[in-house]
Amino acid sequence: MTFTREVISRDGLQRLGSIIEDGDDLGEVLALALRAFLELMEHGVVSWETLGIPFVRKVVCYVNMNLMDASVQPLALGLLESVTLSSPALGQLVKSEVPLDRLLVHLQVMNQQLQTKAMALLTALLQGASAAERKHMLDYLWQRNLRQFIYKNIIHSAAPLGDEMAHHLYVLQALTLGLLEPRMRTPLDPYSQEQREQLQALRQAAFELEGESLGAGLSADRRRSLCAREFRKLGFSNSNPAQDLERVPPGLLALDNMLYFSRHAPSAYSRFVLENSSREDKHECPFARSSIQLTVLLCELLHVGEPCSETAQDFSPMFFGQDQSFHELFCVSIQLLNKTWKEMRATQEDFDKVMQVVREQLARTLALKPSSLELFRTKVNTLTYGEVLRLRQTERLHQEGTLAPPILELREKLKPELMGLIRQQRLLHLCEGTLFRKISSRRRQDKLWFCCLSPNHKLLQYGDVEEGVGPPAPESLPEQLPVADIRALLTGKDCPHVREKGSGKQNKDVCELAFSVSYDHGEEEAYLNFIAPSKREFHLWTDGLSALLGSPMGSEQTRLDLEQLLTMETKLRLLELENVPIPEQPPPVPPPPTNFNFCYDCSIAEP
Repeated sequence: MTFTREVISRDGLQRLGSIIEDGDDLGEVLALALRAFLELMEHGVVSWETLGIPFVRKVVCYVNMNLMDASVQPLALGLLESVTLSSPALGQLVKSEVPLDRLLVHLQVMNQQLQTKAMALLTALLQGASAAERKHMLDYLWQRNLRQFIYKNIIHSAAPLGDEMAHHLYVLQALTLGLLEPRMRTPLDPYSQEQREQLQALRQAAFELEGESLGAGLSADRRRSLCAREFRKLGFSNSNPAQDLERVPPGLLALDNMLYFSRHAPSAYSRFVLENSSREDKHECPFARSSIQLTVLLCELLHVGEPCSETAQDFSPMFFGQDQSFHELFCVSIQLLNKTWKEMRATQEDFDKVMQVVREQLARTLALKPSSLELFRTKVNTLTYGEVLRLRQTERLHQEGTLAPPILELREKLKPELMGLIRQQRLLHLCEGTLFRKISSRRRQDKLWFCCLSPNHKLLQYGDVEEGVGPPAPESLPEQLPVADIRALLTGKDCPHVREKGSGKQNKDVCELAFSVSYDHGEEEAYLNFIAPSKREFHLWTDGLSALLGSPMGSEQTRLDLEQLLTMETKLRLLELENVPIPEQPPPVPPPPTNFNFCYDCSIAEP
C-alpha cells in the first residue's frame, strides 16, 4: 500500500496510462504496463471512474484486435471487467464497444486464462445491464450455442475447472435463472384471456376424451359444473383455479411448469392425473397443489430471484446440459413427488411431510452436482423414502458422536462390564423363578409347575403347583437338578417335547417358546422341558441358562439391553465433554526427552 501511494503521488499511473494509450509496443512492455496498472488500481487509492474515455477505448481496441499478443488480451479483458463493475457510465461504453460475438471468439480459444477473463467480462456486462437488456443478451448468447460450448469445452474439458471460472459459471447460471423471477412474482390474472386458455389447455390435456364425450349437448351451466369438477380432479384446491395461482411466489411460473410438463411429457402427465383422480381411498396425490408447492421449492433450492454472491462457485453442471433446464428439472421432480407419495402411502393430511422428504431428496441430489439431467434422474430415483430415513438416522448418530472412532472404542471397552451386568440380572431372574405350563397330549394347557435357581447358583429347583396359588418357597420344591449335571441347552425344534408333537399352527407357536436342558440321569440322558409363558421370558431363561453353562448370551433381548445400556453409559461418560469436539485420532505421544537429569532429590533439605 505504501509503495502504491508513492507511485501514484509521483504520477506513476499517468505514465503507465500513456504507455497503454500510445500503444507503441504491443508485446511485453504493454503486458507489463497493463499488469502494473491493474495492480495499482486494485488498492482503491484512485477510483476507476477517473479513467478517461480515450484510455478505455484504447483498451477495448486491444480486446477487439485479431493478431494480439496472447499475454495482452487477458489483462485487457480483466481491466475492462473492473471498469464495468466499478463505473456504470464507463460500463455502458464497454458494452457498446465490445460486441458479444468478440467475447464468444475469445471463449472459443483453447487458452484457459483468456477464456476465464472473457467469461468474467461477459458476466460483468450482464450484471450491469437492465432486466430487458439482460434477457436480450442471454437469448442472443443461447442462440449462438454458448450453452453447448460451455458444457462440452469448459465444464468437460481435460483441464480442471479453476475457482474463478466456477464463480463466473455460477453467476451466469444465477442471471439466467433470474429471468424466471418476473413470472414467479406475477399472480394469475383471472381476466386474461390467454391465461384462461392455458388453464383450459391443461384441463383438456388430462380429460380431453372424457370431457368431449360428456360435454357434448350440455347446457352452459352443466358444462361449467363439469369443468369445475375436472379442475378439482386436477388437484386444484378451489373449483376456480385462478385462486390457487394468485399466490406469489410461484405465481405464473407454476402454470408455466404444469403446461411444459403436459406438452413435453404428455403420457406421464395423463398417467399422473388420471391415476390419482380415480382413487377414492384418500391416497390421491393432487397434481396442481403439488406443482405449485414444488415450483416454490425449486425456486428456493436454485435461489431464483436472489442476488448473486460475490464468492460462490456453486453452479450445477446439468444446468448447461439442456435448454429449459428449470422446466426439465420440474418434470423429473413432479414424477419423483408422485413416487415418494406412493412409497409413504400418504394422504392429504401428509402433504407437508411429503414435501419435506422431496426437498431432502432434491437437495441431496443437487449437492452431488450430477453432470446431466439423466444422471440427476437416476440418482434422485434411487434415493427412496426408506433411504432418506436411513441417511437421517446415520447423520443423527454422527451428530451425536455415536459413530466417531473414539466413541466406538469407548463402547467396546464398556461392553464386558455391561455384559456382566446383564448376566447378573438374568441369573437374578432365574433365582426369582417362573411359573410354566405343562403341555399334555390331550389338552393344550394342563398343569402349572414352578422352577427357580438356588441362591448359590448350583441347583435348579422345580415342582408342580396348583392353579391360583402363588409361587412356592424354593425349599418346598420336591425336585432338584444340579447345574453341574446339565449337558446342553436346546431350543425350538431341537427340543424333544416339540419333536413329539409334530407340525401344526399350535405347535409352531409352542416351538418359538420351547427350550429344554439335557442332563445326566444315571447312565442315561434325560431332559427337563420348558414352554415359556412369553417371548421375553424365553429370552431371559435361555440367556440365564447359557450364562450358567458358560456359553454366550445371544438372544435378541440381550442385544437390545446391551445397546440401551451402552447408549446410556456413553452419554453419562461424555457429559463433561458437551460441545467439545472429539478428534478422530488420539493426539500423538511426544518423544521422550534427550536425558532424564531432572529428578528432584527429596533427601536434600530446603534452607
